[in-house]
Amino acid sequence: MKILITGGAGFIGSTLVPELLHRYGPTEPGSRITVLDSFLYGNHTSLATCCESKNFEIVHGDARDLRVVEPLARSHDVIIPLAALVGAPLCERLPDEAREVNCRAISLLCELLSPSQLVLFPNTNSGYGIAEDAPCDETSPLLPISVYGRTKCEAERIVMERENSVAFRLATVFGASPRMRTDLLVQDFVQRACCSLPLVLYQPNARRNFVHIRDVARAFLWALAEPKMRGQVFNCGDTRANMTKLQLCEAVNRHVPSFAWTIGEGSDPDKRDYVVINDKLERTGWRPGYTLDDGIVELIKAFTMVGDRKLGNA
Repeated sequence: MKILITGGAGFIGSTLVPELLHRYGPTEPGSRITVLDSFLYGNHTSLATCCESKNFEIVHGDARDLRVVEPLARSHDVIIPLAALVGAPLCERLPDEAREVNCRAISLLCELLSPSQLVLFPNTNSGYGIAEDAPCDETSPLLPISVYGRTKCEAERIVMERENSVAFRLATVFGASPRMRTDLLVQDFVQRACCSLPLVLYQPNARRNFVHIRDVARAFLWALAEPKMRGQVFNCGDTRANMTKLQLCEAVNRHVPSFAWTIGEGSDPDKRDYVVINDKLERTGWRPGYTLDDGIVELIKAFTMVGDRKLGNA
């Protein structure tokens, strides 16, 4: 199997790619795992341990560049387009670039592919926006409230016009990765706890769903092995990890008793508020293997290593 991962040196990719190499590299003759990445954020060593594999290839380039993308897209069986501008704050600052990378590049990619090629697409469950009443499943309306959510949901629509695609609506991801991010909610709270940094908590009762980064990688591997999932959209999160931001603070505090916060007046720029259920994916046989507490413990170790020095952000 030949698999192309755009943005494969990033937060999720640097966890997923070693798993793909372990699963497909040594066992399938002719297999190849190719990463296309622009290394925009200086993450040049996030896949260093993969370089020993003869089945690993790295291409330095932009997922929007047709000259680079076309030959790669046509020569691989599976495409996992991770390249994106991620997160509401970044996309609000760079809305035009967000539309180019998150949406137009996906449209370009899909135009290049044949029906036999499989696309595994990562959307975000932030597309559910503000759902104050019923929990969100895959039939719930997508009402994104940010440039990030809108561009990713539009890209999902484009991808799912193909029959040979699977989309995952990812919960807020947490956990340590070779290419770390600290702007995600769990990462941010744990770093502040470890480094005695202040936290002002806005809209403490707003709800989120969370998922460990290794469970995200496992979901992609699961979809590769489950043809019945093709043509469908799946929420990918840990239903046990539906909680308010205040409950997340309390969870971190159980591991770092010195962690403290204050409740701020006003509202958070990110006003998402929803509960997400992930039963559909679990009915295929996939289960989350890592808890929120597992992630908090490993993040404490990671932030203890670096102190208050900055770990890479998107």
